[in-house]
Amino acid sequence: MTPAATPSAIVVDAVSVERNGVRVLESVTTTIDAHRVAVIGANGSGKSTFARLLNGLIVPSSGSVRVAGLDPVRQARKVRELVAFLFTNPESQIIMPTVAEDVAFSLRASGLPREEVSRRVIGILRHYGLDDLADRPAHELSGGQKQLLALCSGLVREPGILVADEPTTLLDAANTRRVSDALIALPQRLIVVTHDLALAARCDTALLFDRGRLIAQGDPGELIARYERELC
Repeated sequence: MTPAATPSAIVVDAVSVERNGVRVLESVTTTIDAHRVAVIGANGSGKSTFARLLNGLIVPSSGSVRVAGLDPVRQARKVRELVAFLFTNPESQIIMPTVAEDVAFSLRASGLPREEVSRRVIGILRHYGLDDLADRPAHELSGGQKQLLALCSGLVREPGILVADEPTTLLDAANTRRVSDALIALPQRLIVVTHDLALAARCDTALLFDRGRLIAQGDPGELIARYERELC
């Protein structure tokens, strides 16, 4: 049984996703109301498909998704203002030549005054230790710095939710810890798809997927143990 929904909850009701004639998600139903949520499971279990439902990157074949009461398909613009998405490879999100320009690009349609854009950009770069790199070409950053830049570009819009899809997969141990610490400290609700079980263990709750189905939801320690025992 899933917990009762609050107005800020993410509610997924009987969602299936079919791609090229193959069911990649099958009848997923859940309510997410925790602050930090880990999504775990083997490769191909449906984790990333599930994550992409939450901001409309993937459309359900059947069933419904509501994010704080919003439909990611019919209210896509509002949902994407609410939900930021962090991809595995930050190169797919870095668009502009320099660090500061890339963060500012996220605010291009905000209508904010130039002074406010500058304030936000400088503030978030300082918060994540990238302010000294503001004028550096983005492609010259290390892998960890690029992932933090992608995080800054998502968070500068001040969303309420961050969905992160395998954000530490391409990082070394030191940068994995740095990015993990940054994610866990977020005031925003965090939904993190991850094979990093140490990161998953630091979340408040976990979802365990297997072969396109959500098979368990609950305490991260218990679900990690089940995953390692039954599915690895």
